[in-house]
Amino acid sequence: VQVEELRMTEQNIFDDQTFFTEYQKLRDNRANYNNLIEQPAMKKLMSDTAGKSVLDLGCGCGHNCVDFVRNGAESVLGIDISEKMLAVANKEAKNDKIKYLQMSMSELDKLSMKFDIVYSSLAFHYVPDFQKLANDIYNLLNTGGYLLFSQEHPIVTATFDGKQHYNKDENGNYTSFTFSNYNQPGERDTFWYVDGVKKYHRTFSNIISALCRVGFVIDTVCEPSPIENATDFIPNILEKELIKPTFLIVKASK
Repeated sequence: VQVEELRMTEQNIFDDQTFFTEYQKLRDNRANYNNLIEQPAMKKLMSDTAGKSVLDLGCGCGHNCVDFVRNGAESVLGIDISEKMLAVANKEAKNDKIKYLQMSMSELDKLSMKFDIVYSSLAFHYVPDFQKLANDIYNLLNTGGYLLFSQEHPIVTATFDGKQHYNKDENGNYTSFTFSNYNQPGERDTFWYVDGVKKYHRTFSNIISALCRVGFVIDTVCEPSPIENATDFIPNILEKELIKPTFLIVKASK
C-alpha cells in the first residue's frame, strides 16, 4: 500500500443521500446477507457482555449497541463517520448507557478511555491504514479484552475493476467464482448504489499479521456459512457461499 493511501481518512459515503437511502432499504429488508450470514456468526462469537464496556466501530444506526445493553453491557460507545447514520441511532437506538460519537476510525488515537470489548461489523474494509487501526484498538482495550470484527472477505475486495462474478454451467448451476488482483493490496474504487465508493483490499495474511504485530492473540477466524433457512429468503445463497465466502470474521484477544 502506498504511503499516500495510508494517510487518507475514511470516505464518508454513507452521508451521500442516494447511497444512504438505498443502504437503509437493504438493511430494512430481512432478506440480506448481513442477517442471513454475518450477524448470526458474529453473535455466536460474542462473549458475555454483562458488566462490560463496549466500543462499537462503525456503529451505523446503533442496532448492535442496543443489543449490547440488552445483554448487560455496562456502557457502550458507538462511533461512526456518518452524520445521517448517527441521527437515526440517536432517534431509534437511544439508551442511558449508550453514547454516540461522530468520528473517523482513523482518529481512534484521540480517545482516552479503555474498553473490555471492541466490536465492528463490516466497516474495516473502508479504513485505509489497517496497521494503525489495529494498533489503536489494542491500546484502547483493557488487558484480557478482545476485538471482534467482520469485514468483506479478501476474495470479494480483491478485483481492481469490480468485474468479479459467479460462473454457471449449461444448466444454470453456479460452478465457480472469478476474481483477480488478490496479491495487490490497496484502494479499490467500486460501484455500490453510487460510483466512487472506496474500499481497501488486504490479503488474509495482511490482516492477520497486522493484528499479531501489535500483540493480539488470534482466538477465532471464521468464514461464515448461511443460516439453515437462508434459502427461504435468497435462492442459491447456499450454493454461492459453498463456492466462496462473502465475509471474514476475526476474534482476537489482548
